[in-house]
Amino acid sequence: MVFRKMLRALGVGGPSVDTVLTDSRVHPGGVLSGEVRMTGGEADADIDYVALSLVTRVERSDDSSAAVEFDRAVVAGRFTLRAGESRAIPFELPVPWETPLTEVFGAHLHGMALGLRTELAVAKAVDKGDQDPVHVVPLPSQAAVLAAFGDLGFRFRTADLEAGRIQGVHQRLPFFQEIEFYPPPHLARGISQVELTFVTDPEGMAVVLEADRRSGLFHSGGDVYGRFHVGHREAEHTDWAARIHEWLDQVAGRRAGHPGHGQHGGHGFHGGHHEGPGIGGVVAGVAGGIVGGMVLGEVFDGIGDLFGDDD
Repeated sequence: MVFRKMLRALGVGGPSVDTVLTDSRVHPGGVLSGEVRMTGGEADADIDYVALSLVTRVERSDDSSAAVEFDRAVVAGRFTLRAGESRAIPFELPVPWETPLTEVFGAHLHGMALGLRTELAVAKAVDKGDQDPVHVVPLPSQAAVLAAFGDLGFRFRTADLEAGRIQGVHQRLPFFQEIEFYPPPHLARGISQVELTFVTDPEGMAVVLEADRRSGLFHSGGDVYGRFHVGHREAEHTDWAARIHEWLDQVAGRRAGHPGHGQHGGHGFHGGHHEGPGIGGVVAGVAGGIVGGMVLGEVFDGIGDLFGDDD
């Protein structure tokens, strides 16, 4: 994507930049690779540095939102780009393990966008160019959990990023993703919606569930939380449909006891959690109802309009 703003910042006839990804699809913990291709303008230009950053939009506690840069790497230091010269700067950018998902089973998650931004500094003037879209797909361990929601008849509602941290979970990024689902009919009387959050690292992940429980004759309404810690390999062989259904039955008040309680504050989740080893069985991994019920977002060529000019 050639920088349009750079022409305004450096003047017509200045250098142009095009960042080309080998593959725009990547999973959390993976690597984005490609080249930053530069073409010199009508005169020599002293480049201070070229940097790449991952940018997304995060909801704040005051109901506003802002573009957030959550990872950054300098891929080239000071050099001179000669007039008319073509130069390619190869790069490999590791993607943080907590990077939010934007695509599930081939469908774009409505409400989610993530971009790779190329930053060029020339003569102390910094130009943050347009973003190239990046599509983040689930790890096999995450896909096993998502497939279980489809097997249970849940329908995707929306996804967003919330500023803050989840208490009791080791979290590196200053925000977390919430993937929201409508429950199937047999749970809808007790639960209005369920939100799923992954907090992932190289060894495994925390699966955090938040259910909005409706008030009933023998219990009050409100949010109920559950938390499962599991390794990636174990997660692929856990019967998540059985585990999630059991927990939701308890949340809906069909059985005694509630494995996770808490209150939702401005900095994430507070309260109890539920942890333990995986249950036997293999998740089929079919998209099923989760994709069929998705409100699909449009596949877009650029995301500059979404992020605007926020830094």
